[in-house]
Amino acid sequence: MRIVIAGGHGQIALRLERLLAGRGNEVAGIIRDPDQAEDLRTAGAEPVVLDLESASVEEVAAVLEGADGAVFAAGAGSGSGAARKDTVDRGAAVLFADAAERAGVRRYLLVSSMGADPDHRGDAVFDAYLRAKGKAEVYVRSKPGLDWTVLRPGMLTNDAGTGLVLLAESVKRGAVPRDDVAAVLAELLDTPATTGLTLELTSGPTSVTEATKTAAR
Repeated sequence: MRIVIAGGHGQIALRLERLLAGRGNEVAGIIRDPDQAEDLRTAGAEPVVLDLESASVEEVAAVLEGADGAVFAAGAGSGSGAARKDTVDRGAAVLFADAAERAGVRRYLLVSSMGADPDHRGDAVFDAYLRAKGKAEVYVRSKPGLDWTVLRPGMLTNDAGTGLVLLAESVKRGAVPRDDVAAVLAELLDTPATTGLTLELTSGPTSVTEATKTAAR
């Protein structure tokens, strides 16, 4: 498979690139900073330098042409303000969805966040983040040309992954290592029966493979 990942230098994305490349997939990661390219090559991915805050649908669709799946794992980052939460966490996800549809790439995974809600109230930057993620979810779900799955991880940690998770449409709030988020994303790409589902994710008692199979039933 050929998989294109938006936000290719993100902490989850780099882990996912290593996983997918290790399984023999062709992986491309979209990045804004050319200085990050070598990190992607080390992870086994082809770096594609493109700014999703200013690119056109046609430019992004050209990158997606011929891909088997698209993963939106981009984010404005912890140091950004409310405006960039909107332009990246919402706007870039919308652009990437439009481009995937135009390129004929049906499988689309959106990395969102537990608590995402387009009507979330509050004036803090994190409130803006949850609104932006929620609006991105609503838009992606509206796209008839996409076989989408939304993944909503809980609090992300850099602890070593355990391979044991809780994955369902609703789970109790909790934490999850980025390693395990990447492992679940890789499994979702191989599980088209999860199309049309919004799944929450935390650490739990079940292997990634079994949890994904159960969620798909």
